Amino acid sequence: MHWVKILGVAVGAAALLGLGIILGHFAIPKATDPPTSSTSDSQDLDLAILDSVMGQLDASRIRENLRELSKEPHVATSPRDEALVQLLLGRWKDTASGLDSAKTYEYRVLLSFPSPEQPNSVEVVGPNGTVFHSFQPFEKNLTGEQAGPNVLQPYAAYAPPGTPKGLLVYANQGSEEDFKELEAQGINLKGTVALTRYGGVGRGAKAINAAKHGVVGVLVYTDPDDINDGKSLPNETFPNSWRLPPSGVERGSYYEYFGDPLTPYLPAHPSSFRLDLHNISGVPPIPTQPIGFEDARDLLCNLTGTSAPAFWQGALGCEYKLGPGFEPNGSFPAGSEVKVSVHNRLELRTSSNVLGIIQGAVEPDRYVIYGNHRDSWVHGAVDPSSGTAVLLEISRVLGTLLKKGTWRPRRSIIFASWGAEEFGLIGSTEFTEEFLSKLQERTVAYINVDISVFSNATLRAQGTPPVQSVIFSATKEISAPGSSGLSIYDNWIRYTNRTSPVYGLVPSLGTLGAGSDYAAFVHFLGITSMDLAYTYDRSKTSARIYPTYHTAFDTFNYVEKFLDPGFSSHQAVARTAGSVLLRLSDSLFLPLNVSDYSETLESFLQAAQKDLGTLLEKQNISLGPLVTAVANFKTAAAALGEHILTLQKSSPDPLQVRMVNDQLMLLERAFLNPRAFPEERYYSHVLWAPNTASAATFPGLANACARAQEINSGPEAWAEVQRQLSIVVMALEGAAATLVPVADL
Repeated sequence: MHWVKILGVAVGAAALLGLGIILGHFAIPKATDPPTSSTSDSQDLDLAILDSVMGQLDASRIRENLRELSKEPHVATSPRDEALVQLLLGRWKDTASGLDSAKTYEYRVLLSFPSPEQPNSVEVVGPNGTVFHSFQPFEKNLTGEQAGPNVLQPYAAYAPPGTPKGLLVYANQGSEEDFKELEAQGINLKGTVALTRYGGVGRGAKAINAAKHGVVGVLVYTDPDDINDGKSLPNETFPNSWRLPPSGVERGSYYEYFGDPLTPYLPAHPSSFRLDLHNISGVPPIPTQPIGFEDARDLLCNLTGTSAPAFWQGALGCEYKLGPGFEPNGSFPAGSEVKVSVHNRLELRTSSNVLGIIQGAVEPDRYVIYGNHRDSWVHGAVDPSSGTAVLLEISRVLGTLLKKGTWRPRRSIIFASWGAEEFGLIGSTEFTEEFLSKLQERTVAYINVDISVFSNATLRAQGTPPVQSVIFSATKEISAPGSSGLSIYDNWIRYTNRTSPVYGLVPSLGTLGAGSDYAAFVHFLGITSMDLAYTYDRSKTSARIYPTYHTAFDTFNYVEKFLDPGFSSHQAVARTAGSVLLRLSDSLFLPLNVSDYSETLESFLQAAQKDLGTLLEKQNISLGPLVTAVANFKTAAAALGEHILTLQKSSPDPLQVRMVNDQLMLLERAFLNPRAFPEERYYSHVLWAPNTASAATFPGLANACARAQEINSGPEAWAEVQRQLSIVVMALEGAAATLVPVADL
């Protein structure tokens, strides 16, 4: 899920006429531009246009979009991926429903693929090398769509080649604590192969943690307990239900960071500096291979040794043991080892982003960006094509209004189809690296719709706090799918809610991690961001994600039969995202409520006082400055809100509107500190960086306190706690200063 591309440094006047509107090379509309319905400085959201757009978003068109997008596998840079680039360009250049312009941007990036000539394999071998059992390298062809030359075999992208073998151990989720537990049980991990299950820690972390303890190879599987509510029989799984079939294997990138591995912080142009391959960090140090749970059952249910802890057990129908090695009277001869043969190879490939632009009528230099990635692991009907199907329908409806001359947004809209997201958010990250300054100066918000429909129960929204108000406003006006008669908002609140000290009971807005293309926008650039989707009822399933995620079973028919028959949930997401997009692009005052950050900051402060206060007092570290900083922010945010209300009741001049909107737009940037987390690549946002500690507070402070309490920590660890506290205080004071009247220096 990654981002845009480049404009040449030297462009002639003729090129500027054609390309000038791309990514902020916008000109003030000329007198010769076609008239629009409203191009005055006071142009505001037109509710009639909004209603018209909501009515035109068509579920059947979304369905046909998805059928076309997912009919063939389209891994990044494949011929089918490039064909979809042309499809997007064709749609966005259409004379009846296209946009102002559309263009591709290319990057030369490092990707990882399995060898088509030499498939990866997993075998049980005897001491003399005799092969006793070979596991299937591909998923079973259950519907006629899981075989063919374009179906990539399951593999761990960026795992190095090699053929390690060793006694098998079971290491649960492959966390550092899991491997320490095995050692505490007296197991010598040196030279072993570890079987791990998805969940707990990231894919790549499993191999990195394993290698620290002398493990030579890693296998990863999806336990039915984590994805299928314990169901594992063929008649209980796909194609008979939405559940993962026994041969299903989750592919994925095992690269720990995001962006092109060779060009961190630089766009991956041919001329850019590149790291030596041996200096890449964040990739698995040992061969790693994912397998299906039917293969994992054959291995795990034959292990010898101590029984695994209760919370390590799963749903494979046997007692999980730790190993090392197999039971002497089991399916495999005594002394048998597991051999993992990985033949992955690294390749420099050209990956494309596609941008479609609608130029703003009043503020063309202010951007609302709506994006999703295009590439998949196989057919990718859910991930990512459900999101792209929605994106294409929204752009069609807006493009039609644009071509008719009945509408043009106040601000510019950029539709983005990112390339190579599955390998580590590469396309979107390269975009932010290339256009860092421009995007930070001009981007109002980023809307991400990756998987638009996990299932059909309720909306799931994630974002930074200021987007809460615009999402709530949009969802209150749109009917939820089905016969309940509820709005999307009222349906949402039934499934996931919280009690706000300001608003009472409201739907829960999730936070943004790094799971999709919003990552570089929020963590690296400090741009207000959100992610929208429809999802399942979590009271009815414990599945960590939709079960066929990243498998060859994620197909159009899977979506139509099990996730969203009728495509009404896709339509609901289209209406929600479309409404939010129009509100952000057309409203005179940006519909971002910065006071909603006050609740988050107050919550973080209370957690710091409760969980860390006593500990800090013992080290003579005071939270007083943090208390003051939070109070100052709340005061400034409330004052700005009152100022906006006053302006809305009057006839503000354009400069007043622009100044206030810039304060709203730039608030998120005030929380950035590029030196706060030197160990975390791209993470600069002091509120949303990874928190690996137990205290639900400011992540830098929480992590520093956790490290300072470790046995071998010294005075420098407590100095880092003080530094992190100062970083947070400085960020909050800077954010408050951003919100005070612009004339107050």
